[in-house]
Amino acid sequence: MARCRHCETETPAEHFDRVVHNKTTLHGPWAGWRMAGNDLVSPDGDRVSPTRMRGILFRLQAEQRLERARARNAKAVRHELVKVVVVDLGDWKRRHFGTSAA
Repeated sequence: MARCRHCETETPAEHFDRVVHNKTTLHGPWAGWRMAGNDLVSPDGDRVSPTRMRGILFRLQAEQRLERARARNAKAVRHELVKVVVVDLGDWKRRHFGTSAA
């Protein structure tokens, strides 16, 4: 079988798929994954577009920021007693302004 004249490790059809269609297999911890066009494709065939990947990363970062803020706020919570007084408004006005304000 003829080999690609540029890289001498793949057939011309494999070279064409890699260069034109970006069909590239990945190695190491990404073994089984591949690039196909603009998408990252899992071994199960699930496709992840660059836009989707940005969204996933944004969500993970937002969740981490939220967790850090909650942890900070949990440390800063103060339990202070609040005194609530319920007063009739008419009585208050008469006491402070006299009977002419009522």
